[in-house]
Amino acid sequence: MRRREFIGLLCSAACPFAARAQQPDRLRRIGVLMNQAADDPQSLARVGAFLQGLQDLGWDDGRNVRIEYRWGSGDAGRIPKYAAELVALAPDVILAQGSATVGPLLQATRAVPIVFVIVPDPVSAGFVDSLARPGGNASGFLMFEYSISAKWLELLKQIAPGVMQVAVLRDPTLTASVAQLAAIQSVAPSFRIELTAVNVRDAGEIERGLTKFTRGSNGGLIVTASPLATVHRDVIINLAARHKLPAVYFERYFITGGGLISYGPHFVDQFRQAAGYVDRILKGERPADLPVQAPTKYELVVNVTTARTLGLTVPSTLLATADEVIE
Repeated sequence: MRRREFIGLLCSAACPFAARAQQPDRLRRIGVLMNQAADDPQSLARVGAFLQGLQDLGWDDGRNVRIEYRWGSGDAGRIPKYAAELVALAPDVILAQGSATVGPLLQATRAVPIVFVIVPDPVSAGFVDSLARPGGNASGFLMFEYSISAKWLELLKQIAPGVMQVAVLRDPTLTASVAQLAAIQSVAPSFRIELTAVNVRDAGEIERGLTKFTRGSNGGLIVTASPLATVHRDVIINLAARHKLPAVYFERYFITGGGLISYGPHFVDQFRQAAGYVDRILKGERPADLPVQAPTKYELVVNVTTARTLGLTVPSTLLATADEVIE
């Protein structure tokens, strides 16, 4: 046997970990835990952005990576079971959407790396030690700063100056919803606005709450960010149209679906960015060393057709500052 061949065989036998590390094409496994339904168009857009981001970085599902999905469909009771299932598969990393998925995942594992998206306050939730130095097995991307919730009321008064009462749709079980409502309450007196909180736990509750609210006059609507608002977005948009409520939303897809105006970060882009963190972890970096990132860009989207239907004239100053105007 030649000396070079003998040394190669000896190293393979004595150094199995080194041999394994020299296989760049080893199939890696990624878990994905979503709190929406698998057939939700927004879910597909978000996951599609994640997959495209991975592909741009050289990771192709079925070639050098295998992706396992679990879908919560807005049912928080399913999430712990799905979190445990994904962890049991021993993935190299898990992508998690929202606080409702990250909490159960961290209860299931403190070893598997987790990249989260659309999480409002990971420090207060105990997911990370700090934004700059997460310190554990999770890192990712903030939903947004709570303070932007006050901007929603300002925008509502700009586009519908006659509004005097505002219903705020929120999920009372989420700390993030409580914080968003608090930010809106902090500026309501300066606009002489009376607020009414309406729960968003199911479609029936939303309809009953908004129907009761619209018995008054000069009403408007603010929809705070929550998984349930996303799940029930068609119901919310249709009710706003039926009751002729000028409404402000937290993301663009409400406006493409017929809503009036939105202001917030581009969450689909967070999934594309998350692919970069997953790539870095697959290449050896640790979540503990990857800082949690906040959105750097917020977009204002206005649906002029919906404004006309509501009898509103969109101020030229608002149109000039909009990132997108939908006719």
